Amino acid sequence: MLGFTIATLLPVPMLMLAAGLGGFWAWAALAYIALFVTLMDLLIPRNWHNRNPNAEFPAGQGLSMVLGLAHLWLVIAAIQWIGGPAGAEGLDAVIAGLAFGLYFGQVSHPNAHELIHRPARRARQLGKLVYITMLFGHHASSHPKVHHIHVASPADPNTARPGEGFYRYALRAWLGSFWAGLKAEHVDLRRAGKSPFMTPYVGYVAGAAAILALASAMSGRSGMLAFVAICALAQMQILLSDYVQHYGLRRQPGANGKLEPVGIQHSWNAPHAMSAAMMLNAPRHSDHHVHPGRSYPGLQLNRVTMPMLPYSMPVMATMAMFPTLWRRVMDPRVEDWQYSGDYHGLTAFAQESAV
Repeated sequence: MLGFTIATLLPVPMLMLAAGLGGFWAWAALAYIALFVTLMDLLIPRNWHNRNPNAEFPAGQGLSMVLGLAHLWLVIAAIQWIGGPAGAEGLDAVIAGLAFGLYFGQVSHPNAHELIHRPARRARQLGKLVYITMLFGHHASSHPKVHHIHVASPADPNTARPGEGFYRYALRAWLGSFWAGLKAEHVDLRRAGKSPFMTPYVGYVAGAAAILALASAMSGRSGMLAFVAICALAQMQILLSDYVQHYGLRRQPGANGKLEPVGIQHSWNAPHAMSAAMMLNAPRHSDHHVHPGRSYPGLQLNRVTMPMLPYSMPVMATMAMFPTLWRRVMDPRVEDWQYSGDYHGLTAFAQESAV
């Protein structure tokens, strides 16, 4: 747990200093997240070690709660000091804002994702609150109720189609997941005999409006716009994560016409130690989809049976922003996986998705 703790919490005081003072601290916070983690991934041996998947890891759950609360403090710091009347100014504010956006997307999001999968109501509520403060509250519904059910199929807005560039995917995934999550919530409410107005989407939208009103009251229009920009960067990180982790993979129909169960072959993974520690083992994505209730320290990795990315998650996310380069690197790997005997039908998936 020490590695997870250091990798995720070390940037927090750096970000607070970056927002309040700017200067060296703004550049240091950005360099840690954008450069240092990638450098350490290259220097540290890749982590193929698997812990006991049946362990409970109470320290891991405690760290998740601490990170969720730390995120809320960072939100207040971002509103108060970035774009507001006090704190970092000019270029320092831009650099600090970039650091905040990257941290929200690469640490706060994996942690909130972990929290919404936990059985304890308090943990799930904290995870939802973290997403609401990033103006992305609907993810708390669409992720477990749409993505996990329909992943690697055309019914999942967050599964990237073969050959689909990130920017085309991003708009489709954002809007598609919002409406698909809303529909899933309405179906559940109807089954329970409850009013559709009891949907958690009311809280998501009201919460987003409240955080924007708070930003405007604390730091004026400029502070609110700066916070929106930070949230936009965080949301882009979230979409990049889904894009990279499922690009081109497809579940096949069985003899009964229904899709095969979600398996380890339906997600891309990465064994890089530092970014995995910072992202709470999110790159061990295959095991998470097969065992969504498994705590992040216990997620498993297998270099033989699971699809592996050629580089770390942050590097692949950066590469995804350049569609030509991305396709040059990933399309051959998708095809290799298709013809390896473990995976079939990508051509049919591409044709089906284009209709």
